[in-house]
Amino acid sequence: MPVYLVQHGRAYPETHDPDRPLTEAGKTEVDRIAQLASKYSVPVSQVLHSGKTRARQTAEIMASYLNPSLGVKEIKGINPNDDVTEIPKNLNPLKNIMLVGHLPFLEKLVSYLITGTKDKTIIKFQYGGIVCLDKDSSNQFWHVKWALMPDMK
Repeated sequence: MPVYLVQHGRAYPETHDPDRPLTEAGKTEVDRIAQLASKYSVPVSQVLHSGKTRARQTAEIMASYLNPSLGVKEIKGINPNDDVTEIPKNLNPLKNIMLVGHLPFLEKLVSYLITGTKDKTIIKFQYGGIVCLDKDSSNQFWHVKWALMPDMK
């Protein structure tokens, strides 16, 4: 059961626009990563995002290339400082879900799923990057399967 975690694209600062939409550079980065994920045939059944504009825009760009059969949907519980212990309870093993969210939530979620604690840095996200986690079918352990980041230097 893979789950794809995506940090929203680069957004304007709150001083520029309180709604913090994606910058043009942010849209371009997300578009490039979404195209690449599509070329690799990343199977996503649904893209879930926080209610923040930058996450919604990122989710819509990802969905435009990955064509999730269940579409795009806003959910609660994946904002920057939300409790990461709640999301795993709702991950459906029959779906390939993409979660588009924020830091520090995403890094804490990866830590929690892999180590059982929220305090270890397992992977550093980049704006618009995708981290694929998978779960062994024989046990309950998660691992990083792959990552696709805009800056591969």
